[in-house]
Amino acid sequence: MQYIDEYSDRKFAGLIIDRISSLTSKEVSLMEVCGGHTWAIQKYGIPSLLPSNIRLLSGPGCPVCVTSKKYIDKAIAYSRLSNVIITTYGDLIRVPGSSSTLNEEKSKGADIRIIYSILDALQIARKHPEKRIIFLGIGFETTAPASAAGIVNASEEKLTNFFLFSSHKIMPPAMAALIEEGITIDGYIAPGHVSTITGSHIYDDIPAKYGVGCVISGFEPLDILQSIYLLVKQIKENNFRVEIQYRRAVKPEGNIKAQEIMKEVFTLRDDWWRGLGVLENSGLMINEKYCEFDAEKILQVNVEDLIEEKGCICGDILKGLKTPSQCGLFKRQCTPANPIGACMVSNEGACNAFYRFNR
Repeated sequence: MQYIDEYSDRKFAGLIIDRISSLTSKEVSLMEVCGGHTWAIQKYGIPSLLPSNIRLLSGPGCPVCVTSKKYIDKAIAYSRLSNVIITTYGDLIRVPGSSSTLNEEKSKGADIRIIYSILDALQIARKHPEKRIIFLGIGFETTAPASAAGIVNASEEKLTNFFLFSSHKIMPPAMAALIEEGITIDGYIAPGHVSTITGSHIYDDIPAKYGVGCVISGFEPLDILQSIYLLVKQIKENNFRVEIQYRRAVKPEGNIKAQEIMKEVFTLRDDWWRGLGVLENSGLMINEKYCEFDAEKILQVNVEDLIEEKGCICGDILKGLKTPSQCGLFKRQCTPANPIGACMVSNEGACNAFYRFNR
């Protein structure tokens, strides 16, 4: 295929669906662990195209959704300090904390700025040497290299007023934890953007240890349908492995330079995931070499007691145990305009995608 519209061709879609149907009549549960895939699957109505025995589950692939409420509460506490500017990507500003949001704090006078790149945060630090600039670093292996590059730049420029508050996470521990918890997952639609950085080998333990195949998928309708076909074919053949469907963007070795800069700046730590709790070596923290840029080590704040939302089942949705429509708050109290839980905030959240495309 040469052109992007070819990845939406109805004729080819029908052929792939026929092949999927011919492979098995058994119940098959496949999970996507990328928020971009969650959005695309709902937008293109993929579940409605598949045979009834193929079930798609939405997993913990939305970085905003899996981020700890304690992290939000601490970011809010930072925003209340004097001479502090919080810089963040847009989605995070609306995620509910225990008693407030960053958006509410901004309306009360806190200096909180939405940016599109950590380079914007560095520029703010240069312009305001009298202020302490905190960048809220969230996301998986896709966004972590940019945060690492920002730290290296700050070190080279000797920007002593720039700090990163890291909530960066890596995907494989969550994929393994879901299987170990006993959730029925017959195959993973593996994340495309993450894999452009990491390559395919980070998933090797999933088929080797758990007998669950992984197919790295693109984001167009035929990408996703072909990935489902490849997974069902693995199940039919009882031959579980890691495959790359998204070959136009993902190489087995990944982006070596991006991997190197992550290793330069970050070290692994145990981290908390919504719905899964604390997972060993699943988070990224700034290492000792660059510790002067670690907001958690340099800036001390008192954080309020954690209060969870009553009735929100975001944790179960992220584990594929429930769908948004099974939540009593969904479309009632909880909407994109008034998100009660984190899964409704971002476009990559399952609740947000279901709300927009399953009306």
